[in-house]
Amino acid sequence: MVSFNIYEAKTQLSKLLRRVRAGEEVVIADAGTPIARLVPIDQAKGPRTLGTDRGKIWVAPDAFDPLSGDDLAAWDGALFPNAPGRSPAPAPPSASPRPRRTRARPAHKARR
Repeated sequence: MVSFNIYEAKTQLSKLLRRVRAGEEVVIADAGTPIARLVPIDQAKGPRTLGTDRGKIWVAPDAFDPLSGDDLAAWDGALFPNAPGRSPAPAPPSASPRPRRTRARPAHKARR
């Protein structure tokens, strides 16, 4: 593992990335204190095969049965809040826009 300070890492990023691609770990330090580590990303193991989860996932037999009247009534407002025949939901109170904050410019940066 090799260590570089921030300035060196910025100026030699391409070289550092080449080293990382080769499998090496690179530590970036700020005033000698390690703050980041560049490591290679694990590549995909290979092509995925369809059907590997067969038998692990199931759907309940009644999953697509129609809902009862009570269940449908309970979901109706949540699923369709602006459905025809329903009164629209009240609008949230609008907040007035915040005033823009300004700073006085120093005399040497004042606009002329």
